[in-house]
Amino acid sequence: MTAEYSEDVRLAHVIADQVDALTMAKFRSMDFTVESKPDLTPVTDVDRGAEDLVRALLGRHRSRDAVLGEEGGETGHSSRKWVIDPIDGTKNFVRGVPVWATLIGLMDGDQVVASVVSAPALQRRWWASKGNGAWTGRSLSQGKRISVSKVDALEDASLSYSSLNGWADRGQFEQFLRLTVSCWRSRAYGDFWSYMLLAEGAVDIAAEPDLEPWDLAALIPIVTEAGGRFTGVRGGDPMAERCAVATNGALHERVLEALAPAPAPTQPVRETHPYL
Repeated sequence: MTAEYSEDVRLAHVIADQVDALTMAKFRSMDFTVESKPDLTPVTDVDRGAEDLVRALLGRHRSRDAVLGEEGGETGHSSRKWVIDPIDGTKNFVRGVPVWATLIGLMDGDQVVASVVSAPALQRRWWASKGNGAWTGRSLSQGKRISVSKVDALEDASLSYSSLNGWADRGQFEQFLRLTVSCWRSRAYGDFWSYMLLAEGAVDIAAEPDLEPWDLAALIPIVTEAGGRFTGVRGGDPMAERCAVATNGALHERVLEALAPAPAPTQPVRETHPYL
């Protein structure tokens, strides 16, 4: 590992170790309270406690850096900013499904340069930093380098997603369904796991229509350092678009074309529809 950002990755692993101990104790015992946020998504006291722990550790070791977290918002004004999702997959967490993770990403300016994704209930962890590749393993010292697949045809590709409702809200439900039918296989592995499977070469395409910065930041360097491509649905910066299309690279343009919104009609519908 080159020197740049290597200490940040090491720190993120140390933080993940402590957060994993907290979240796993609560997950095993199912000892937590669940509330609804204003957007009706669930939040637990474990989400808040895990983010508080991350913030406290960053305050001790990176006091000059800014922090953006799902539960606590943004603090600080540095160009270096840690972006935290204490539990990605809270709905899984509260139902006893082991597919959830703590996401820790570091931005330097407008680029995400390092990240750790830790899924203790799966006994898996992934990490990456700019120019150093993407890795998986139980610890930093036991990492194995990972890379995306070489599949180059949609009909041979495996696609993973989280849900269908958001695509309908974007007005791209039909496009997404056609994309899934075009692929060899589609499964809703969901949330962070879709992108980690992509980085490992087990999945070739992952896409989601509505995401927040803390959902995205930690995923981007792991996919791109594994050789993949990560954009928004329109092909731009996913952090700005707040949505995601991630692929092994070879399939990316075809996926973007498949998801492109249908062109608006050139004439009013009532003038072109025979029954109106």
